[in-house]
Amino acid sequence: MAIFNDGRKVIDVNPAPFARLIGLGIAAFLLIILLFTSVTTVQTGNVGVLTLFGDVTGPTLGSGIHLVNPLKSSKQLSVQTQELKESASVPSSEGLVINLDTSLIYHLNPDRAADVLKRIGTDFETKIIEPTLRSSIREATASHTANALYTGEREMVANQIFEQLKTQLEPRGVTVEKVLLRDIQLPATLKTSIEAKQQAEQEALAMSFRLQKETQEAQRKRIEAQGIRDFQQIVAQGISPQLLEWKGIEATENLAKSPNAKVVVIGNNKNGLPLILGQ
Repeated sequence: MAIFNDGRKVIDVNPAPFARLIGLGIAAFLLIILLFTSVTTVQTGNVGVLTLFGDVTGPTLGSGIHLVNPLKSSKQLSVQTQELKESASVPSSEGLVINLDTSLIYHLNPDRAADVLKRIGTDFETKIIEPTLRSSIREATASHTANALYTGEREMVANQIFEQLKTQLEPRGVTVEKVLLRDIQLPATLKTSIEAKQQAEQEALAMSFRLQKETQEAQRKRIEAQGIRDFQQIVAQGISPQLLEWKGIEATENLAKSPNAKVVVIGNNKNGLPLILGQ
């Protein structure tokens, strides 16, 4: 391209360098956009599931920064431990309705996150966990009496619910950690009768303990009395007139050897022991 100035000189202007510069700028801008759209960040405690046009594709991404296909999007699912609380009115084996407060501790299996998103969706807790928990609670309580649930079989019921949930949820990508029975509420009249029965049983146990203690004490006293009687019999058998006479002679000799002044009175029979009076 030629341009004439006022002095009628020709200036040659080549637009190629400007076009190249503009093209490089556009390419750099597009590269930056492509780079940002290709980087995805998965937060701690989550996994990323890649989708392409709504279809689940590719491996599951762990926490951190990843380069992915810019046409794909990452859906994050939490794999941290979760607590689901459930309060339900359930029947016992005798048909009484009891209120049971339960907590389910669980987490999503990271290796099954893509399958859970594809088959169930992000609201898997509402779709499968809550209904399964309610069903397991009803099935477990229906095989136990209200009295047993309120007293000694709470842990057994919790283990039964745990095993049922584990069997049904783990194949679908949910790992069951623990089942807790927080509270069991019985009808007021039944609760009162159970507590009265427990109090009577405790009083009976206390009375039995006292009777056992008294029996043991009586046995101890009998053994002690038997020992004293046996000792007295042995001592009585071992003391003879000859032994008493000999002990008297020994005592007389010891007193006679004493430097203290004394008066010795001899007994009036042949075996009488001396009576010694000191001054």
